[in-house]
Amino acid sequence: MAVQIKDVTTRKELKAFIRFPFELYRGSPYWVPTLMSDELNTLRREKNPAFEHCQARYWLAWRDGRIVGRVAAILNHQHIEKWGQHYLRFGWIDFIDDPSVSAALMKAVETWALEIGMEAVHGPLGFTDMDREGMLVEGFDEVATMITLYNHPYYAHHLEKLGYIKDTDWMEYELSVPAEPNETIARIADIALRRNKLHLLEMRNKKEMLPYAKELFQLLNDEYRHLYGTVPLTEKQVDAYIDQYFSFVSPEFVPMVMDQNNRMIAFGIVMPSLSKALQKTRGNLFPFGFIYLLRALKKNDRADLYLVAVQSEYQGKGVNAILMNKMQGIFNKFGIKIVESNPELETNQNVQGQWKHYEKRQHKRRRVFIKHLNA
Repeated sequence: MAVQIKDVTTRKELKAFIRFPFELYRGSPYWVPTLMSDELNTLRREKNPAFEHCQARYWLAWRDGRIVGRVAAILNHQHIEKWGQHYLRFGWIDFIDDPSVSAALMKAVETWALEIGMEAVHGPLGFTDMDREGMLVEGFDEVATMITLYNHPYYAHHLEKLGYIKDTDWMEYELSVPAEPNETIARIADIALRRNKLHLLEMRNKKEMLPYAKELFQLLNDEYRHLYGTVPLTEKQVDAYIDQYFSFVSPEFVPMVMDQNNRMIAFGIVMPSLSKALQKTRGNLFPFGFIYLLRALKKNDRADLYLVAVQSEYQGKGVNAILMNKMQGIFNKFGIKIVESNPELETNQNVQGQWKHYEKRQHKRRRVFIKHLNA
């Protein structure tokens, strides 16, 4: 029977759209699910502030009465305005190993792109850089993290056969945490603190951390603005992310560097790995999912590095060493032995240079593909 592509128009269909990967990756030791509630909040117009400047369509591929694939397409007006690129994004793409399914899904995306005057289709990307993005092309036998996609090896081959080519790559590293602080990093950190009249913010609880959350996201907006595909987060989006994530992030895992006027000039966000815990939740916080997450936050030998930003005028002045030295102490205190870097643009030599003092392995690579429709 031929593949049928249907628009997702109801809440029931949206839930089926979200659930499809749970079936496709059933039993996989590497795939890490998102929470169903988070996915619903991201994909629903009434819940996601990105819809103030985005349009989106979702499609399901059906054959013989069952779902065999899915894809989302996002028109991000901020991207067009900022980058001058009339590109349509695709994301949330999953499909069985059948070229007719992937072809039908991408045809739906490309048809809409042409209808609205777009010149190219690229992805996997989300509404913002905070969504999961980049198709895995190396590291299929590595466990994903909470913020990264996992996909079967055949995905990229399907896209390439449809005329999609590499636009950019992200690389990921697994870092081994030394049992003792690195003396070189500690010395550089100490000099940087004294020479630049900086200090690490002391926060005893989440209540003391929250007043700095918006300043953190402003620094993120400023310092990530030049990175591939990024668009500025609006005030409503920042509020949504603070509500979503800062309720369970421990202040100890969010070092903030302040200047002599107590203005934030750098921060880092790390967390104990939630990958194994999320696999156990099967995408649901209740009845027992939240217990797995709480246990992972309290006792873990792995951590994930999520975000790091340093104000431009302080880059190259040892501020990264301040953050790294602080994180080293956090990892040793909590018994963390392994850290995932999460995606770093392959062209970002400054970020990759941070790891020269650590034992590391580059174990994953993910890619954004592009297809120019009028080429």
